[in-house]
This record gives sequence, structure tokens and C-alpha cells, in this order.
Amino acid sequence: MLKSLKFLLSPILIGLGIAFLVLLMKPSLRPAFWPANILFSEQSNTISQSHLTFADAVQKSAPAVVTIYSESFSNQPRYASQRAAQELGSGVIMSEDGYILTNYHVINNADQVVVILADGRQFNEAQLVGFDTVTDLALLKIDAKQLPVVPTEDSFLPQVGDVVLAIGNPLNLGQTITQGIISATGKQNISQSSHTNLLQMDAAINVGNSGGALVNSNGILVGINSAQFTAKRNIDIQGIFFAVPYSIAKDVMKKLIKYGQVVRGYLGFAATAVDSSGEAIRDQFSKVSGMRINNLDPLGPAWQAGLQNQDIIIKIDGQSVINIQQTLELIGNTKPGTVMDFELIRNSKKHTIAVTVMELEPVL
Repeated sequence: MLKSLKFLLSPILIGLGIAFLVLLMKPSLRPAFWPANILFSEQSNTISQSHLTFADAVQKSAPAVVTIYSESFSNQPRYASQRAAQELGSGVIMSEDGYILTNYHVINNADQVVVILADGRQFNEAQLVGFDTVTDLALLKIDAKQLPVVPTEDSFLPQVGDVVLAIGNPLNLGQTITQGIISATGKQNISQSSHTNLLQMDAAINVGNSGGALVNSNGILVGINSAQFTAKRNIDIQGIFFAVPYSIAKDVMKKLIKYGQVVRGYLGFAATAVDSSGEAIRDQFSKVSGMRINNLDPLGPAWQAGLQNQDIIIKIDGQSVINIQQTLELIGNTKPGTVMDFELIRNSKKHTIAVTVMELEPVL
């Protein structure tokens, strides 16, 4: 019986082997043996493969990014030829009725501001609603309706490692997209202001990108492109760029629309985060238990109320200091004239001091 089985299997296996070789050499014969849905042809393999793309994010957000030309005319006599100094920048449409955010330095001292939309429409008389030198933001208004608006999401919180796209018009080459990741958040030592927590990223920003949109991989606005890092020494720096977070830009925009200016509370000191033992925190992971006062303004409201350098503030109006950035933002958003109670530690003893908030004078 076994010998008979071997005798039958041998020609069957040989026949299958020959058939396989024939189909391998003649692909045109395969449809007769295999259904189309299980063929592993080059075409089906190509269709099944996917590639990484940000095209959808760009399509959602790029139409809302505009080019801005600002011109400042010289004060020469009429008989002399007048020359106009022109500044190039970008902007982001924030509402269908024409509110546009950009950088203040793009339109600073401009006599005329021209806005060109991504679809080619041009507006020669953009109105300056207001500006904020602290965040280097300005708000423009053009007379238009049903404009494309950049997608926003108030609940989105940018994190280190997020992929971001910078959209603008660098060097007047036309709308350009650069890609990078967020390298750090909450940068305060760049703008020399405790009221601005910048995003650091490596998406390239060149002249003309300022004021453009920084969006995530879903096309959601993350921030307003602002600046490239510059050092005092003449060294080559690459991959260090900054943007104003959307949360701050939105707050500035709302105040400019409502009041025409941004009013901030001022106490007159800088501060360093400390842990429960009073040691300065150098990383992003240690728990914050307070903030140590330094660089106290000798004529500021904090000094006038009796606060001193090296005091460690642990509570403000009953709220514990657990995030120095949020605490400084709380002070900045406090209406001038408001009295705030500071609970602090000085020489290992607790004190409570009432401080009257003053208005931060804008730097022009």
C-alpha cells in the first residue's frame, strides 16, 4: 500500500513543480489559476503601500496664511525723490471677516500695509487694530468676508517632540512649507520678558516667515512664527527658531479687539522655580514648591510693599505656586490696582505681604 502511494505522489509533485516554474516564467498565465483578489502583482503591492505626508495639514491651513508688505516713506522734501523702506512678512487669518495676526516688527513704523492672500487677492489698505511689543504681535484688519480661517483647537497643548510645519513667504519666494519638531516649550530668556513663553522648534524660519503660521501634523494652529535665535558672538547657529504659542496669541488678539491694547499687571521682579528644600530647579521633571525672587525692581510695587530678593513665594491669593509660568501669567493678567496677598518664606519664617499690582509699561 505504501509503495503504491509513493508511486502516485511522485508524478503529482513533479507536475506541481513544473506548473509552478511555468507560472513563474509566464505571469500572463497566472489569472487562470489564481483569483484577482489574491494576486500579488506589482500594481496591488503599490496600492497597498502608504507614505508619510502632511499634504492634508497644508491644504487645511495654508490658504489662511498671507503675505504682508509694509512700507515706510522717508521724510525728504517733496522736490527730492522719496524712497520707501519695505518690510516683508507673513500673517495668519484668524476670522472670516478679516482679522489677521502677524509680528509687530513686520509692520513697525509702516505708513502702508499691503496684504496678499494665498489665492492672489490683494488688499492695499490693511488697518492696524493694535500691537503688543511684549509678545511681538500685531493685529490687522482687512475689509473682506468669508475668508479662509486657520484651524484652531483651544484644548491642544503643544509638547516636546510634536511635528510642526512653518508656513510663510521666506525671501519673497512664495508660500513655502518647512518641517521640524518642537524642541522645548516655555522659553522665557529669549524675549527678555517673563510674560512670553515661547515655543522652540527647528522648522526653518527665514526673512519673510515672520508672522506666519506654525501648525501641527493635523493642520491645527500651534503658534505664530516669530524669530530665529541670535547670539552675541558671531557663531553659526542652526535649527533654533521660536514661535509665540497660540494660547498667548489668542489672548493678545482678544484684548486688542476689545481694548485696542494689551494691559498687563506688573510687580517688578524675576523669579526662579525652587523645590521643597529651596534649591533651584534645573530640569522639567522636579516638583515646583515655590519661586525665589531675584532682580527686584528697586522702585517697583513688590519692592514698595516690602518684598526682598531671595524671598521664596509659596502662595499668591491662597493659590500654591506649582508652575512658575502659570504664576507669572496670573500676575500679568491681573488688573492694575488689584491687591494680591503673597505668602512667602524669608529666613526660614513665613510672612504674608499685600502687594498692589501696577501696570506694565509697554516698550516701544
